[in-house]
Amino acid sequence: MHSPTLIALAAILAALVTAVLHLVWRFNRHIPGLGFWVLSFLSASVFGASLLVREHMPLVLSVVVAQAGIAVAAYCCFLGGRAYLGLRLPHHGYATAAIVAVVALAVYFTVGHPHPVARFVLSGLVGGVYFLLTAVTLARGGFNKVPARYIFAAMVGFHGAFLLLRPALFGLISAAEAGSDMAQRISQYVALESTVALVMIAFGTLLLTNEHVTTELRHLAEMDSLTNVFNRRAYLTLLDKAISNAQRTRQGLPVLALDLDHFKKINDTWGHSGGDDVLRQFVALAQQCLRKEDVMGRLGGEEFAIFLLNADGQGAEAVAERLRALVETQPLRSDHHAIPVTVSIGVALCTRGDSAETVLKRADAAMYLAKQNGRNRVEVAESPVPI
Repeated sequence: MHSPTLIALAAILAALVTAVLHLVWRFNRHIPGLGFWVLSFLSASVFGASLLVREHMPLVLSVVVAQAGIAVAAYCCFLGGRAYLGLRLPHHGYATAAIVAVVALAVYFTVGHPHPVARFVLSGLVGGVYFLLTAVTLARGGFNKVPARYIFAAMVGFHGAFLLLRPALFGLISAAEAGSDMAQRISQYVALESTVALVMIAFGTLLLTNEHVTTELRHLAEMDSLTNVFNRRAYLTLLDKAISNAQRTRQGLPVLALDLDHFKKINDTWGHSGGDDVLRQFVALAQQCLRKEDVMGRLGGEEFAIFLLNADGQGAEAVAERLRALVETQPLRSDHHAIPVTVSIGVALCTRGDSAETVLKRADAAMYLAKQNGRNRVEVAESPVPI
């Protein structure tokens, strides 16, 4: 292994990765954290370039650029991880102080008291800590659900641990006594690890980018864009799964069919934008009456459906009545105008042999009965054979 060759390879790869990620970010600026990761790889590129030209630079300047480059790269990687998960970004003052302190000590061990080993130890402190913090930040959500996060966390975590432990791994005290041969060997291993880490972290960044895009596409395919609840296809799929589980565990599964009363009149009076406002606010009110495990879907127009996991008929009727009363007593608003709204609700319990379509059909029948009986009411369908 030839250290200058490895350093040159790492610098070229860092520049290429920076260029590729910048292009991806330029056309996908909505991907959280990607901008910080571009800055991270840019800082790594600066670090690599400084190593290539250090013989043509003043030693102090070379040390400052190298120490700051690796520290800023790690900190930007950490910021990217927090931004990707939607977490609050930390105050930059602490990181700035740490980076300035490390750079100042590196300058001291260059000019005031020359000590290459101390500079080598310092170069991994800030970077190692922030790479490990990035790993801890991203390793959440469950490996089966978001494997890309754990793969990325493993990559940056290994690199962070290597930066912090490499002085002990290579026995720097012995290395200093052994002379330039041992120092040369250390530089080869360090350059090789940095090159591999660069490639793997870049790969992990692309995995996270793909995860975000895939999640967005899945969201668009499954969710109603106006109300942000499940669309008809996704809701029926989830209801089928819930019915199978309820029949296996013999637990109750009520289904509510909901329809806003006189919604055509709302559209005719307030326009479609007013109707859209009403639908969004109605969903917000409905979710106030539901638990986290309950599932709501928009079946089309002003028609919605809800299934309540592990609930019985009385509980479902109580939820429906509470929702009906809440909608009646809280007029919805559009363009500062109050719009009175009521809802008719049908409740049906899943029975043996039910499918999503059959139980919804009974809930719909109960809902239409509520409309026939004067609207703004709850009707319960008969369930002759319980689960």
